[in-house]
Amino acid sequence: MQLYNNLSAKERAELIEKAGKERLTISFYTYAKIVNTQIFRNHLFLAWDEFEVLGRIYVAREGINAQLSVPAENFERFKNHLDSITFLENVRINIAIEHDNFAFLKLKVKVREKIVADGLNDTTFDVTDIGVHVNASRFNELIEDPNTVLVDMRNHYESEIGHFKNAVTPDVDTFRESLDIIEEDLKAHKEDKNLVMYCTGGIRCEKASAYYKHKGFKNVFQLDGGIINYVRQVESNELENKFIGKNFVFDERRSERISDDVIANCHQCGEPADLHTNCANEACHLLFIQCDTCKEKMENCCSTTCMEISRLPFEEQKARRKGQGNSNDIFKKGRADHLPFKKDLRNIFESFTK
Repeated sequence: MQLYNNLSAKERAELIEKAGKERLTISFYTYAKIVNTQIFRNHLFLAWDEFEVLGRIYVAREGINAQLSVPAENFERFKNHLDSITFLENVRINIAIEHDNFAFLKLKVKVREKIVADGLNDTTFDVTDIGVHVNASRFNELIEDPNTVLVDMRNHYESEIGHFKNAVTPDVDTFRESLDIIEEDLKAHKEDKNLVMYCTGGIRCEKASAYYKHKGFKNVFQLDGGIINYVRQVESNELENKFIGKNFVFDERRSERISDDVIANCHQCGEPADLHTNCANEACHLLFIQCDTCKEKMENCCSTTCMEISRLPFEEQKARRKGQGNSNDIFKKGRADHLPFKKDLRNIFESFTK
């Protein structure tokens, strides 16, 4: 019984290209009590592998978080399988604005402690006691209210390339960092301000809204379905789009363009750019923003040192990496000191709380 991938990413890509079938990029999540996570994980892998599903799925005792690529011809079978699972019946599925047949190249179903790493050890709050879900129309109304504080619950490298107008974009690397920062900066306004939050697909706001209600915030709202669902509602209902730039996504596409605005800059030369890339030096693999000119000049590398290493024969590069582990820069997402134009976001809650 096969419970893990037996094909490399390259082999899978070749099969996808040869098949020539349209694939849909989707995502969904739900909070639910899952008693035996390993058995549930194995069940999902066996069923979805048969449907040729690829993607990254996290299963925990608190629920499931999934980002997937599904052959269009198998989508109905996939949806029927979801509906056969009690807590996934009629779960909202976010369908990507832009599809890429190569968005995911493996099926990875992993058991985790939590479906969103929050760093919280407080078990006294109810994760299901969430804030008010609002659709795109109501969201647009709320964020124009002077009594509203709009907070981006994503990380700095996500909001750097795109965010809602007038949103607070905390300068954080991880979701867990933002929770305490937001509570501290808004603690004097737990009752007299609307706390309105958004993220990519809604999962981070789901937990954050429950947490802030637990901490005493009275008026907590979250964008239902996140940015992905917002854009679809804006288009279908002909609403004003208040999101500027691109929406960062966690697959090979890296982003979806929402508006024509380019609000970020190349981390190497400072020219307008909003395309993330990973350094070609596998020992670095730093995620950063690089324009086409610098990409050609620097050979897809973040520094001259990495460029020199990437030119070495593969076996020599591999030998150098042996025993070194991953560079910490991999997880800094554009914060490396050698990037002169990395964006240094600042918390700007002061302007909303005077």
